[in-house]
Amino acid sequence: MANLSLRIDDIIHLVSGELVQGEGDKRIDGVQTLAKASGSQASFLSNMKYKNELSCSQAGLVLMSEGSIIPDDASYAVIQMSNPYLGFTMLQRFFYPAPISSGHHHATAVVDVSAKISESVQLDAHVCIAEGVEIGSGTIIGAGCVIAKDVFIGSDCLIHPRVVLEKGTVLGNRVIIQPGAVLGADGFGFAWTGDEYLKIPQVGRVVIEDDVEIGANTCIDRGAIEDTVIRSGVKLDNLIQIGHNVEVGEKTVLAGQVGISGSTVIGEKCQLGGQAGVAGHLTLADGCVVGAKAGVIGDITEAGMVSGFPAVPHRHWLKASALFDRLPTIWNKIKRLSE
Repeated sequence: MANLSLRIDDIIHLVSGELVQGEGDKRIDGVQTLAKASGSQASFLSNMKYKNELSCSQAGLVLMSEGSIIPDDASYAVIQMSNPYLGFTMLQRFFYPAPISSGHHHATAVVDVSAKISESVQLDAHVCIAEGVEIGSGTIIGAGCVIAKDVFIGSDCLIHPRVVLEKGTVLGNRVIIQPGAVLGADGFGFAWTGDEYLKIPQVGRVVIEDDVEIGANTCIDRGAIEDTVIRSGVKLDNLIQIGHNVEVGEKTVLAGQVGISGSTVIGEKCQLGGQAGVAGHLTLADGCVVGAKAGVIGDITEAGMVSGFPAVPHRHWLKASALFDRLPTIWNKIKRLSE
């Protein structure tokens, strides 16, 4: 962490909050949990599960929701705001800023002579860049990355180690890709001849728009003919599989181990819980929420939450789940009635 500090008065303006206890001149030099924070660090309370830690916290500053009750013996300063979790995020981003490209090219990096790389791009050890690649200013390419032929990478991207970008992949600006992700590998396309599976050439691309983050070991397949497209602002967790010709709408969030089958269109501002699966050739409406482990096998035509397998409206799933433990009793009653 950089040697940074902020006065509480400055933090008030940063998080758009109100100081309700403490002095504005006090300086804060870091962030930490309620239980571990020291007198020079800030913490927050947004989940009431941790409210008992308020009384014993040694933090110098705590961000709380508006109207929160402050313990009588609290020695820390308190800023109240509508969303303390968001405020804490802004503080953490201040104390842990994103890395800035050094512009250095490691001696072991291999770059084709036809590649067009801005002067401020950082290439770490054993990076391999093929012919026709273009990389915009301020981008960092981590150790061991493979950037294949005709890939385009925009400005201020952060590509962590061991990422593979296959032929023709396009990244917008400010894209973050975590270690081990593979973009642009062949989609799972085969035709049955009656005797064997015949591979279908996958000739589309993967197109990633601006401000997308892709988690570790996530795989996004190239399109079979048209492109696989991840729209701006999408956030993908680790170990996600996105099939060929999928489109994921703006600002949608996918949690770990989600699987999206080919040619499915996910709307804008959707949320898919961990291990949810979506069958191919479907459409999910803007604003839909898919619960963890749910299996979507049909179109979702309106915003709202679905759960279970096959996925149904969340309220229906809750009612069905509540009946599960009663099934043996109900079955015994039915058998007695039939005797």
